[in-house]
Amino acid sequence: MTNHMKIVAKKKLWKYLFWLGPFLIAVGLTVALVSEQWGLIPLVFLITGIVITALGIIWQSYQTNWWKRRSTQAGTNALVATLAVLAILGLINFLGTRYHLRADLTETQLFTLAPQSRELVRVLPQPVKVWVFDINQNPQDRELLDNYQRQSSKFKYEYIDPQTRPGLAEKFGVKDYGEVYLESGDKRQLVQTVNENERLSEIRLTSRLQQLTSSTTAKVYLLQGHGERQLSPGKDAISQAVQGLGDKSFTTSPLNLGETSKVPQDAAVVIVAGPKRGLFEGEVKALQEYLNRGGNLLLMIDPNTDPKLNSLLQEWGVRLDNRLAVDVSGGSVGLGPATPLVTEYGQHPITKDFDNGNSFYRIARPLEITSVPGVEATPLLRTKPYPNSWAESDLQSEKLEFNADKDLKGPLTLGVALTRKQTPKSASTPQPAPTPSPLPSPTTQSKASPAPSVPSAPSAPSSQTATESRLVVLGNSDFATDGLFQQQLNGDVFLNSVTWLSQQEKQPLSIRPKEPKNRRITLTTTQGNLLILSSLLLLPLIGFAIAVIIWWKRR
Repeated sequence: MTNHMKIVAKKKLWKYLFWLGPFLIAVGLTVALVSEQWGLIPLVFLITGIVITALGIIWQSYQTNWWKRRSTQAGTNALVATLAVLAILGLINFLGTRYHLRADLTETQLFTLAPQSRELVRVLPQPVKVWVFDINQNPQDRELLDNYQRQSSKFKYEYIDPQTRPGLAEKFGVKDYGEVYLESGDKRQLVQTVNENERLSEIRLTSRLQQLTSSTTAKVYLLQGHGERQLSPGKDAISQAVQGLGDKSFTTSPLNLGETSKVPQDAAVVIVAGPKRGLFEGEVKALQEYLNRGGNLLLMIDPNTDPKLNSLLQEWGVRLDNRLAVDVSGGSVGLGPATPLVTEYGQHPITKDFDNGNSFYRIARPLEITSVPGVEATPLLRTKPYPNSWAESDLQSEKLEFNADKDLKGPLTLGVALTRKQTPKSASTPQPAPTPSPLPSPTTQSKASPAPSVPSAPSAPSSQTATESRLVVLGNSDFATDGLFQQQLNGDVFLNSVTWLSQQEKQPLSIRPKEPKNRRITLTTTQGNLLILSSLLLLPLIGFAIAVIIWWKRR
């Protein structure tokens, strides 16, 4: 009896001794968390506690056949399954924190950054921070800033209350709540002021970011003196287009070749926007010489005008058609037949992101293109095939109808981009104009003209290195005027053309604004009343009738 009692007492002693294991584990964790150091002492406590606990479990199972019990096996399976689920959830959270996977299911990708914005942020040369001086943190603005921040660790943002940090607000010159600033190094720039009616704009933020991180600016000259579109705000002006160039780090200046006789050396692009009168012969030669030395020219020529540029265009294989582009496909959106609606674009850097977007050109002239050695041409803007579009020769007719003898069937080319390699010899000596061959229709020539590859942007042209000159010709200038510039893709056509012409390949092209599609259904009063009656009366009666029929059959 005495030996039996000793054995029982010994078992109880071991049982209580094994509780020392969890106690030592708790001590080790407490020491490590308080001291914030996993040194020798907490590790000794942890290892000792784990060993004692393991020995206790093994001894307990040996004494009571614990592992062979059905309840033990069921509990072990439940514990393993729980631990597996927790491990899977932990792994998912880890991957979700480290790798971001998001799906934007909106039709126009409203919550996704444009490719231009993503590319710009990913190659940021130095850290950039956005400071939003506002009390309220709008979820829409935060989502946009988070999208930028996901692209690069060099992009950060922070919301600041100007009253709690007046020194920082004074440093930036904050005058009102909602002002958003960009900071990179010692450079600071105001992006915009946000409020309840105006949220943070991706277009403005990317444009300001490009300006802040760009080390160079390109000079753009706009030809004046021949009735071109005026640069300051006014009727039929292109002041919004000029402002858009400024937002993209271009410096703009007017140019009168009648006074200077030659294009300045610092000209990255020269724009001729809608001249109403012809240029002098000396002015045309100045533009030719500018192209021959590797210059870049944008011509926007309206119908019923003769800018006297035929000799220049002949060298590039382009001819201005004197007929009017007619397109009846825009009638469904309120556009008249003299306003072609373009949804087909060439495979070119200027239009590569347009997909099937809309742009329109009120009163436009077609272009005819022929192949010229050394010149690569890519049609940019194409109208729909006949019978939706054609080139109308009778401009005085009140009713536009196709005349097979005089008119030209569509599709018509309204814009073209051309490149020409320049050698040192050709840069100093103007090339003679080639004898033009009979011009094919736009349909034929578009198939014959190969799509040019995108060359690398050259450095400043010199007499020792070969350069490239670029030319964009558009049969309309009205699309870039104030009011129309901001509609659809009109502004993108203009800004992308100038960006490509400037040969700044790292400069992001224009970002068109994303707008949600209008999915609202407009009902008449009769339709509304019918909908109310059907939902509140007809459908319940149908359900009640079905219930009565089922009840009657089950009787």
